[in-house]
Amino acid sequence: MNYQDCRIVFMGTPEFAVASLNKLYEDGCTIVGVITAPDKPAGRGMELQQSAVKKYAVEKGLPILQPEKLKDPAFLQTLQSLHADVQVVVAFRMLPEVVWNMPPMGTVNVHGSLLPQYRGAAPINWAIIHGEGYTGVTTFKLKHEIDTGDILLADRIWIGENETAGELHDRMKEIGAALLLETIKGIAADTIKETPQKNIESLSTDAIKQAPKIFTETCKINWNATCNEIHNLIKGLSPYPTAFTDFEGKKLKIFSAKKEEGASSITSGQFDTDKKNYLRFACADGYINVTDLQLEGKKRMSIQEFLRGYRFS
Repeated sequence: MNYQDCRIVFMGTPEFAVASLNKLYEDGCTIVGVITAPDKPAGRGMELQQSAVKKYAVEKGLPILQPEKLKDPAFLQTLQSLHADVQVVVAFRMLPEVVWNMPPMGTVNVHGSLLPQYRGAAPINWAIIHGEGYTGVTTFKLKHEIDTGDILLADRIWIGENETAGELHDRMKEIGAALLLETIKGIAADTIKETPQKNIESLSTDAIKQAPKIFTETCKINWNATCNEIHNLIKGLSPYPTAFTDFEGKKLKIFSAKKEEGASSITSGQFDTDKKNYLRFACADGYINVTDLQLEGKKRMSIQEFLRGYRFS
């Protein structure tokens, strides 16, 4: 089959997924339906907001479905009527078997890691938090257990020394989009050999690391950790959900910082500042020198801007 004749149903919600949908659309693929999250109230006025994927689909005139429940009989009937050859999932919710098992060529997922490493909701964040030198993107066929399906294609991505999760996300979405298109071409031509993840696990000497959803407790900085560990945490949570600490009775978010390894003259967690150019916190083996921050109730700003206007208690 010519890949452009392959009938595709695309499922996704955030900006990360738009790059993949755009790649398929711009390359002339036949997108017969776009499934995305229902509009949700947001902002001060609590006005209904469309997902990034819906905005794109509306702009391109693509058919849109926004089911509240993926097992709803009316939705399943409509999905069946689209007669998709393959479904594509990029940053969407967990699918029931009745959905992912529907198309004859299966359902393809794009995941932001080199599976089987970093299965879970936050692979980009955890790869940086753990100080990995590289990560990647994987396309695989969906099955029952989350992120465990047979691998189709993978592409390695090197992580920059000071690269944040946001920066890696923006690079990865484009690399993932290109890998997805290559995957669709291979599926249509029947040239891709599926590789069970257990085969890769059996060859790997590394422990399999997980990438669970990030909660508030993950974001709070432990100043008894090393400079490297804290620096990785800050990068891995920037710009969202952001690492934070308590600072003079308020929550201080830290978006970027520099490491200063060596002996510190104050207790871990205490801070040192000249009130003009630097604010640094002591940790186990040195200091974390904050460069970009946001104090509770204030806007995000550079350290110099913050220090010009802040009155220390």
